[in-house]
Amino acid sequence: MQLLDKYKKQLYIACVALLVVSAVLAVLPPLSSYFSWLTPPLALFLGLLYALLCGQPFPDFNKQMSKKLLQYAIVGLGFGMNLYASISSGKEGMMLTILSVAGTMLIGCFLGCYVCRLDKETSYLLSSGTAICGGSAIAAVGQVIRAKDSSMSVALGTIFILNAIALFVFPPIGRWLGLSQQDFGLWAAIAIHDTSSVVGAGAAYGEEALQVATMVKLTRALWIIPLALVSSLIFPQSGKKVTIPWFIVFFVLAMLVNTFLLPHLPGGLALGSFVNVVARKALTIALFFIGASLSLNVLRQVGFKPIMLGVLLWILISVFSLIYIQWDEWFMLS
Repeated sequence: MQLLDKYKKQLYIACVALLVVSAVLAVLPPLSSYFSWLTPPLALFLGLLYALLCGQPFPDFNKQMSKKLLQYAIVGLGFGMNLYASISSGKEGMMLTILSVAGTMLIGCFLGCYVCRLDKETSYLLSSGTAICGGSAIAAVGQVIRAKDSSMSVALGTIFILNAIALFVFPPIGRWLGLSQQDFGLWAAIAIHDTSSVVGAGAAYGEEALQVATMVKLTRALWIIPLALVSSLIFPQSGKKVTIPWFIVFFVLAMLVNTFLLPHLPGGLALGSFVNVVARKALTIALFFIGASLSLNVLRQVGFKPIMLGVLLWILISVFSLIYIQWDEWFMLS
């Protein structure tokens, strides 16, 4: 451990360099088959392993890279999606999104305050992160209600831990249940908190699952805006402005370009496909930075009660959404 501590910065730089070089080589067609091992779950696992063994030598850099690279990757994924197919996928998940967002907020606040005995602020932040899109929702709502740093840290840490678990467990569960690509993408978008893990799980499951999961999750993320407005009424002392997730707007623009412009340009479709591949590798690297953000200090700070609330909400939304998605197949056809 002393040796790791002594060279932890060099080891971090070496890990990042290895991932970047591997991602660049994986984009090149002649070499891509040799780098199929570079998957989102592996990158997240390497980041987690590094953080737990060595801590965080560059916390500010790590935080900025995980945030920015993830946003750029999501925009790039738009170049691999067709508008009409995406609207069809998003429409199917709209009712489920409405029910799950409203239900999660109500149940989460009740369980947090009266069962887990957490303060109102932490319960509200955890419910927001579970209901919509993890850390992004917590950050946006936290600014609006002027949440304490301690409440923000606990909520973000809890959601982050559960996100890391989700990326590993959801694809095997989906295969065990025999979920189709469409159904798994919809389930992942509803039941997994953060966009990064949703996209990572979708990519691990299959191409169609990735497209469905990304579209439904980003549509769901737009609920940050009405939730923030409602939050300003529940916590009237705030008076903060609502933060708009602009990367979602650019994702939609990328999808429009891929649908209406690139097919009519010489080599346009090939360009869109290339950008999409680059975006997937950028997502993989982003997941390493996200994994490397989880340290032992974060685990100690979170504590048992927030984890209990997070797990309870996670189980409820996972089971409810799965039953909703599979109702016809499991119950009507049995």
